[in-house]
Amino acid sequence: MPEVIVAKTAGFCFGVNRAVDMVYSEMNKPGRVYTYGPIVHNEAVTGELEAKGVCVIGSIGEAQAAAGEGRTVVIRAHGVSEDVENALRDSGYNVVDATCPFVRKIHDIVRRENAEGRRVIIVGDPDHPEVRGIAGRGDSGNVVIRGTEDFENLKLPLDKTYSLVAQTTFNYEKLTEIIAYLTNLKYDIRCFNTVCNATQERQREAEEIAAKVDAMIVIGSRNSSNTRKLYEICSKKCNVTLLIQTKDDLNSADFHSVNSVGITAGASTPKHIIEEVQTYVRS
Repeated sequence: MPEVIVAKTAGFCFGVNRAVDMVYSEMNKPGRVYTYGPIVHNEAVTGELEAKGVCVIGSIGEAQAAAGEGRTVVIRAHGVSEDVENALRDSGYNVVDATCPFVRKIHDIVRRENAEGRRVIIVGDPDHPEVRGIAGRGDSGNVVIRGTEDFENLKLPLDKTYSLVAQTTFNYEKLTEIIAYLTNLKYDIRCFNTVCNATQERQREAEEIAAKVDAMIVIGSRNSSNTRKLYEICSKKCNVTLLIQTKDDLNSADFHSVNSVGITAGASTPKHIIEEVQTYVRS
């Protein structure tokens, strides 16, 4: 039986736990409950909510079609743009905002920096719902970059002022490299480290564990940005790194031939799934 090291930071973060609790709270009230997009990026969680009658709305068009008296829509932890939030309210829904407070803080920074005449650079995945929501909280001139190459392609003038924020689940080490690069270019740029503390600690702990085990397991949805980043970090430190959603994805994997196995999990992974994987590896 191998030694199993489970990351202390594995599983639900504060923002995800808060959002899921808010959905369950609304389910105890009269009326139909919807979420705008999956409440979190985890099929086990969204599947359980769907089985209890919670429906996922994927667009404003769907929201308007489903609107009705006494209906509630919960804005997911990733947040939404101002236009989307206003459209939901205008459609007649009782809107419950479950946006993670750390994401909401970025919304506030973007509005404030734009009000001061600064163009905001958002570091993250432009297709991620959190990033789309952040971009939709400020001026149309704000831009999203994945890295330094994207920034170079923008060819932004040096005589303007800028501010930089990042997706809460962005790779912290990569963000520091981007900030150092931009600072060396002599831009007038304010840089805000908006990668949440839980993400930084989760990434740091995962890297430490991966560096000292024979095999590393990362649990979470492949649609989850923070889970994919954990996998990337662990893969650089441990040659045998697996990305799974549940213990069933391990199939007949035999861990008896290794001396140590590390386990971490994305911020949207429920505790019971982590425990099931841990039990499987130890069996």
